[in-house]
Amino acid sequence: MNIFLLISDTYRYDNLFDRAAAGPMGMPINTPNLDAFSRRAVSLSRLYTSSFPTIPHRTDLTTGRFGWPWHSWQDLRQSGKNHLPKILAPAGYKSQLICDCPHLFNTSFQYGFTAAVRTRGQEGDNYFLHLNDPITHAMKPEKTRRDPGRENPLVDLHRWQNANWRHEADRFAPRTAQLAVEWLEDNYRYDPLFLWVDWFDPHEPWDPPEYMVRKYDADYKGQAMLHPNYGKAEVYTDAELRNLRAHYCAEAEMVDRAVGRVLTKIDDLNLWDNSIVIFTTDHGFSIGERNYTGKSNVSADDERYWPLYPEVSHIPFMIAAPGLVGGREVNEIVQVPDILPTLLDMIGQANAETPDPLHGQSFAGLLAGQDGAVGREFAVSASHNRPDEAGRVPDKATTPGVFTRQWAYYPIGADGGRELYNLDSDAYCLTNVATENAEVCKTMHRHLIDFLRTHDAPEEMISLYKADSQ
Repeated sequence: MNIFLLISDTYRYDNLFDRAAAGPMGMPINTPNLDAFSRRAVSLSRLYTSSFPTIPHRTDLTTGRFGWPWHSWQDLRQSGKNHLPKILAPAGYKSQLICDCPHLFNTSFQYGFTAAVRTRGQEGDNYFLHLNDPITHAMKPEKTRRDPGRENPLVDLHRWQNANWRHEADRFAPRTAQLAVEWLEDNYRYDPLFLWVDWFDPHEPWDPPEYMVRKYDADYKGQAMLHPNYGKAEVYTDAELRNLRAHYCAEAEMVDRAVGRVLTKIDDLNLWDNSIVIFTTDHGFSIGERNYTGKSNVSADDERYWPLYPEVSHIPFMIAAPGLVGGREVNEIVQVPDILPTLLDMIGQANAETPDPLHGQSFAGLLAGQDGAVGREFAVSASHNRPDEAGRVPDKATTPGVFTRQWAYYPIGADGGRELYNLDSDAYCLTNVATENAEVCKTMHRHLIDFLRTHDAPEEMISLYKADSQ
């Protein structure tokens, strides 16, 4: 079977699911194409990102291994020998990477694909100079992300590099979708195909056409809020925060349209009967929850840790394939390294040789509704942290979360103490119940340490988190 893997960056779970309450954002997003796909697909309701963020996540996906205990963001070739297109090649697959995520080519993901192409210009990717034109402030500097060592904010570089945009079709999502559509038209007669389409949107900067933003925030009169500060949400007025959310929503809706174009072409070419089609993401984003705007802390004015709360760690995953009954949800816990062995299982290559042993386990039985098929007991989402001089997790770090069906546990919460949330009644983790559930905290912390020991993680990493078990 063909495999069509469609990835959108920074796509919150509640963009698609749990929208009855609209989440804390209070802005249900218009996603007709992905809604239609969910009726054809099986949806995973308890998939959590494993290694965070962008490149660590995709490394876990393409290698079938957890990376965060050993390494952070790095070149794929440093992370091991597994790479999904290489593993598929002996079964006759021709593979294509089409992306506008700027980081994939920078970390060597293109190697191993039969062919690869990149749409340039995302997130400060200066591929074509405009030195006659000044770089101007798209937002007030105190309202947007400022990175140490970067002369200009990313949102200013984005507007400078992409100054000639006039229409929706100029944006990255539709341009990348157009490449995917053309590729499908040029290659659909070959069997089997592996196509990986990777949209960086709705990763910030959020710069959709303003007429789409007004669908979510019709009355705003101030400066457009295009890029969050990766710090405290309180720097924004209520109106500015609403406008920031509206820009995210409009960009996410634009991604829905782009994905819809690819899904429509799959339909045009009558490929559903011999193709596995997946839509997923790497992580979500905080847009005001708990006074956070961002996914990690780069703000000079914010001393908090940034735990991987559910709006960041809980991610959508939908898969359609011949033989799967669409419109169903799988409520078992799975993680990103499980995707590779699942795909191999589904194409009859469960025993395929991989250069490095897999950490993931197939959830193909769950997708098919097989009796007795179960998922994981718990999931761990984490970023690679190195100990500071005192042997502790550094200040302001992104800190791990451990998830069971009922509980979300953070060994290092926003203020450094433990946090525990009952997901049955508090899906967005707003009320910490750690004090009255000390035994549950111990069990959840033991899950974290057991995970590290089971996967032969470095002793330094085990000691780093054991230090927070007292």
